[in-house]
Amino acid sequence: MSGHEPGEVTGNSFHGPVAFQTGAHSTLNVNHYAVPPSPLDASANELARVVGAQWDEEAQWRRLLVPAPLPVRWRVTNRKVTDRVAGATAEGRRARFAPLPGLAAVTREQLRRGGALDELHAVYGGLASGRIFLVGSPAAGKTTAAALLLLDALRHRADAAPQDKARIPVPVLLTLDGWDPARESPTEWAAGWLSRQYTLFQGRGGRELARRLLKSGRIALFLDGLDEVRGKLRNAMVSALETAPFRLILISRAKEAVLTAKWAGLGGAVALEILPLVPSDAAEYLLDKFREQPPPAWRALTERLLHEPESAVAKALASPLAVTLVRDVYADGSPVDELLDDSRFASREAIEDHLLDCAVAAAYTPRPGDSPRWSPETAERTLRYIARRLSQDNSYDLPWWHIPGWTHPRPRALAVWAAVTVVCGVPSIVLVWMLTHSVYTWLIGIPSALVGGWAAGDRFTELSDPQRLESAGWRDTLESAGWRDIFTRGAVVSGVVEWLATGTLATLTSPLLPGNNTPPAWLCYLTTLPLGFTGALVTGRGYRIVAGTPFLSAGAGSWYDDVREFYSRPPVADTRSIGPREAWRHHIGLRLVLGLLTGLAAALLTAPLLAWWVGLGAGLVSGVSAALVVGVMTGPVGNLAVATALTAVQLSTEEGTPVRLMGFLEDARRRNLLRATGPVYQFRHARLQKRLAARE
Repeated sequence: MSGHEPGEVTGNSFHGPVAFQTGAHSTLNVNHYAVPPSPLDASANELARVVGAQWDEEAQWRRLLVPAPLPVRWRVTNRKVTDRVAGATAEGRRARFAPLPGLAAVTREQLRRGGALDELHAVYGGLASGRIFLVGSPAAGKTTAAALLLLDALRHRADAAPQDKARIPVPVLLTLDGWDPARESPTEWAAGWLSRQYTLFQGRGGRELARRLLKSGRIALFLDGLDEVRGKLRNAMVSALETAPFRLILISRAKEAVLTAKWAGLGGAVALEILPLVPSDAAEYLLDKFREQPPPAWRALTERLLHEPESAVAKALASPLAVTLVRDVYADGSPVDELLDDSRFASREAIEDHLLDCAVAAAYTPRPGDSPRWSPETAERTLRYIARRLSQDNSYDLPWWHIPGWTHPRPRALAVWAAVTVVCGVPSIVLVWMLTHSVYTWLIGIPSALVGGWAAGDRFTELSDPQRLESAGWRDTLESAGWRDIFTRGAVVSGVVEWLATGTLATLTSPLLPGNNTPPAWLCYLTTLPLGFTGALVTGRGYRIVAGTPFLSAGAGSWYDDVREFYSRPPVADTRSIGPREAWRHHIGLRLVLGLLTGLAAALLTAPLLAWWVGLGAGLVSGVSAALVVGVMTGPVGNLAVATALTAVQLSTEEGTPVRLMGFLEDARRRNLLRATGPVYQFRHARLQKRLAARE
């Protein structure tokens, strides 16, 4: 037989001769062969662990589990989104996907009955086509339902027997932003996305590992944001997903899903619509926070919900977004019954707009045990500015490395030009004067320092241009997200071997140099130590830090990739997910420190030899000059996080936003105004972004 899963026992196969006897002592010999576990299983298990840790944190910030979530109810939609239900269940025909262990095949009757979250998980794991279109009206809770389903799927996998886990895919939720189906297949694009999100898939070998997991069905994709993609591209995405070899769930507003279905279809998919909340669910959720008798204002609100389902407030609170906003905006003793004023809130839209307008102020209002760092006015002003910027870019994603493009770069370039001219130019001029004692040193040195400062400012300005993830250094972030990723055991051994080899070569060849002032062996090994340091960098994941640095960048080119791949692949146990905060901290911390250490390496390369041949003073000045020039150019000047931090200072002066803008964004995420999706921030809901952008 073929196609056995790892660890599966093939009990119904006969191999070779079989003895069959009747009568006493009759025997039936059946040979059993166990298929050994695949190496992919360990990677899938590690990915499941990391995704679980990631979504445990994300569920906390999005308040998916505490307080207890609103009920999720669904049914097969009546909208013309997909083909007949029979195509998804494949009853009487060959199924594309077998039911997951512990779940049964889904029938048409089950789908037509609809259900809650448990039934949704049963459909996800038992649907023969493995294709679900999750649709609903705006703010119906589609993404929340998908996130809760993902948590259930992770829990089901964790509770499964070890031999069954290989047949249960790891669910991963990602957005469709940035995918061009004309250039990449679904598998290639998803593998690239995974390599940017999880260190398990770093490097070329890591991307191939992600590709193999996807092709073997060990990963299931929950694809959000289909409705945020423009029409033709959206149609191309749906058509391309037709042949994807993994289970998938597409999440979209119902209107865009219907428009897409006119031009492109997802064969075998079933369209499940998230239903509006029923009044009793909303009332129970709102009153759940009161241990005793709720205040009169809250009782009046819930009575209106239960007894007047056609009222404006009842229609508004059919949306999970509106219900959670009511709970966030109004404290226990707040006049929540103002929402019952029909003259002020005559429509569902009026109530929703009011709640959205109050969301930021409520999140930043001081409460016992919570003193926000920023005032409600500052938070409101900052988030309105960010919402307007994203709306101008026609985007819902906030990549922090695009922030330097929000203001004119000239003030920052001038600041960098002045700082580099003074910090790097003065020691270089002093060094040349000490070596030549010529007045022309100043006449040539000062213009040279100014030109060098201008070059640094110009390079810094380039960071203000919108960049793709790879050119923005994101791949470097993933490939060097920690010290252990850069200085792996193989990279350190390679650097030490390179240092000893070059030091020995320098010791043996130095007597051949003209003159009698031959440097001793200890000096040869000291001056070649930087080559070992940079050798460890370029053999590991820090090669772009020294790329372009004279004498230190050998091996930083792409031709050295095979060597890097051999030496620097980190162990699976080092896996983690990379979010916006981790990426920014990586750039501002680790990459900045490594850039300055590269400057120190340049100083060690020049200072000891000049001190030996010319004098101690010239050696010290040359070391300081080399350390500053190389350290500044490889450190802060080319650092996206530094550019973002300086932009935040400029924005604070021009727009009144916080100086610590990245800290503010993370705090807004903790207060459930923003959320992290892969490497970028997004507003909690598109409605909130649009409302903030429209407000003056």
